[in-house]
Amino acid sequence: MKIAPLAAAVIFGLTGTAALAQAVNTDWYIAPTVSYTINDDSRATNHGWGTGLVLGKVLDNRWNVEAGVQYFQFDGKNDEQGSFAVDALYFFNRNPDFAPYATFGLGFVREGSANGNNDNLLAKAGLGFTRQISERVDFRADARYQTHANEAGPKRLGDWVMSVGLNYHFGGKTQAPAPYVAAPALVPVPEIVVAAPPPPPPPAPAPRFEKSTLSATELFAFDSAELRMPQPKLDEIANALGSNSEINDVVITGYTDRIGSAKYNQRLSEHRALSVKNYLTSKGIDANRLKAQGKGEANPVVVCTDKKRPALIKCLEPNRRVEVENITIERRVQ
Repeated sequence: MKIAPLAAAVIFGLTGTAALAQAVNTDWYIAPTVSYTINDDSRATNHGWGTGLVLGKVLDNRWNVEAGVQYFQFDGKNDEQGSFAVDALYFFNRNPDFAPYATFGLGFVREGSANGNNDNLLAKAGLGFTRQISERVDFRADARYQTHANEAGPKRLGDWVMSVGLNYHFGGKTQAPAPYVAAPALVPVPEIVVAAPPPPPPPAPAPRFEKSTLSATELFAFDSAELRMPQPKLDEIANALGSNSEINDVVITGYTDRIGSAKYNQRLSEHRALSVKNYLTSKGIDANRLKAQGKGEANPVVVCTDKKRPALIKCLEPNRRVEVENITIERRVQ
């Protein structure tokens, strides 16, 4: 068969393009797969094992696109099958522990046997899921049904293909924190007491407004931008803004931890900051006084090296937060 080396050359050419694009796009990935197929023919039902290679790209919070090749050898026969297809994947969520998706695609297939080769168009659809193993690697599994017609007529009903594999992402590594440098030891200086006249009475204290940091665990469920209810802390901030109309340019900044891709974390932090802003405006605060922004994984509060995922999620909890700057409850400093 000639389709397998030809399609492999195409996919490896695309892989080279992805390597050059790493400097500006960190969401390309490559996935070797192992598959089992049940080939439903009007004359017989054949079984076979195969291998494949996929090149994919994360487009946004819901969609991936993939191009891939597969090769099958059927049990006890000289029949073989190779295919090349482009697939779209729709993710129902991006939970690192379990991210289910639906997939559909088009391509072409070549079937080879002792009687010669047949080339046909291919259509397929299926369901699958991914699970994050590490910062760069995801486990993937899916089941797809693909259908195509034989050149001699519609004898071929279709194939069930079950596949497992690993997605390896080309994303950049998380930036390491700056090394800790201890402050120099202080040298004690002898105290010199100088008599001075008593100071004048201090002026009337002015109000001071500080930054308020809210835990994302209290505000949202994990991997969600929908506020939990009730929110007494946000109500307290809304009351402070309502009684101090001169306070403007209030900045609401969302942060996430480093789990997941940088692009997804940036989008999640923006959505969380916007949810806080919308809540305050629902309490009667003018939206022009508020600015919502997301900074993703930036400015971590803690650095964690835990290997087990539950412990890592718990350790990184302080990094998942929302900060409201230039406003909190008024405290007068004496």
